[in-house]
Amino acid sequence: MVREKGDLCMKYFAAALTGAALLFAQSGLSQMGSPDAPAQPTMPAVAGPLAAKYKADADRILQAAATDEDGYVALTYLCDHVGKRLSGTPQLNTAVEWGAELMRKAGLQNVMVQPVMVPRWVRGSESGTMMTDGVGAVNRPLHMLGLGMSVGTPVEGITAEVVFVPSFRALDAMTPEQVKGKIVVFNPGWHGYGVNTQYRTYGPSRAGAKGAAAVLVRSATGLAMQIPHTGTLVYDAKAPKVPAAAISVEDALMIERLCKEGPVRVHLQMEAHMEADVQAGNVIGEIVGSEQPEQVVVMGGHIDSWDVGQGAQDDGSGIMATYEAVSLIHKLGLKPKRTIRLVFWVNEENGDRGGIAYRKMVGDKIGDYVAAIEMDEGAEKPLGMGYGGFESMMPGAKAVQVSQMPAEDQRSFAALQDIASLMGSIGTDTVSQGGGGSDIEPLVADGVPSLSPRTTAAHYFDWHHTEADTLDKVDPVEFNKNAAMLAVEAYVLADMDGRLAGHKVTMRE
Repeated sequence: MVREKGDLCMKYFAAALTGAALLFAQSGLSQMGSPDAPAQPTMPAVAGPLAAKYKADADRILQAAATDEDGYVALTYLCDHVGKRLSGTPQLNTAVEWGAELMRKAGLQNVMVQPVMVPRWVRGSESGTMMTDGVGAVNRPLHMLGLGMSVGTPVEGITAEVVFVPSFRALDAMTPEQVKGKIVVFNPGWHGYGVNTQYRTYGPSRAGAKGAAAVLVRSATGLAMQIPHTGTLVYDAKAPKVPAAAISVEDALMIERLCKEGPVRVHLQMEAHMEADVQAGNVIGEIVGSEQPEQVVVMGGHIDSWDVGQGAQDDGSGIMATYEAVSLIHKLGLKPKRTIRLVFWVNEENGDRGGIAYRKMVGDKIGDYVAAIEMDEGAEKPLGMGYGGFESMMPGAKAVQVSQMPAEDQRSFAALQDIASLMGSIGTDTVSQGGGGSDIEPLVADGVPSLSPRTTAAHYFDWHHTEADTLDKVDPVEFNKNAAMLAVEAYVLADMDGRLAGHKVTMRE
């Protein structure tokens, strides 16, 4: 958010991949998963005219969603028979072709694949070993995964002394002589996904600028289970590119302990490299609006994944829950006034090219976009919807109470609370500030209102970007609740008379 994962890519630091920190798409994401994370403020449902108008339709959707298995069946096939889907691989293009056929069979209209050129990063063979000398010498393999887009080591690998670094501030305080030729190991502790992934994203270049030979980063998770977490990095063009990998929490802690005893060396071997770009594509299908077909509510997730696990929660659950939502609306014969468009974006994890290409395709019709909804935080127990795209969501921005927002924003939150009241029976009857994703960020930057499901996210950051991101982590009941919430939300937004407020977001380099 994703990631990077929008990874919110990092899912929601993924704007950095396009050179701009665009917005913090989920309120409180910077501390998500952290033991000191504050409770996210939410607003309860308040029934109003929208609830009165759409209750019968919403009840039909919720009832159908409780028993419909098509979405989860499709997710099962995607995970077990297509599997991991890294950009540039044949598996991703298989998924793209399968996704388009899935939409056609579901009866969606105007199904197409928008061509998108995506990067081809190849992991290759990789390994690492930590070593010490003397009495009680240590020589043990590292639990490691190379970071996406990393360069490789020389064929013989790199063997160098480790310098342990607990923070960027500590690195800045070091002289180049303290870092030159060494392998920097970042372990800032666990302060939430948004904070920790800055070390994964920017650490390699910051250490490389001081002469580091390579970088190891503590995996961005609070769960210590000897499972390394991959994710993308962003090289600074002004700094040397150095090999970089994530290591397990346990290995990072052990290196920290050993460094207090004396010198620690690491041998690192990585075959990672880039190859020529490959054509893939965004998969698009829709329910054409009955009265204002030019106006669009777009909804989806990203079809690519990392090259580990099955891409089940990240983001198979997102594309299949949004597919199930649109499919339910179609099966029930509901005809919204506006068009509901389903998109499976490509290359969210290591480039965001799908979202960028989609925005270019929209062109000057951006004013016709009523809302953009992205699901990219897994399908755990849903709590409600987040609504974002405001400057107040930017990292470090001062919190703003809804009562202090402009009148149009207050009316939008009231409308969403009204819609949320339709979903009390499944427990998703709250609204929170902050919602969006990496794929829709280019739309949101130009003023399209953004939304995303808000879940408990109890284990999402334990699983995603790892070998553990497999189908068994997706509970069918909670999956269906997410789909039901998305279906009601999208249908009402596409049919109601008014529109939500959106604001252009200032691009910041």
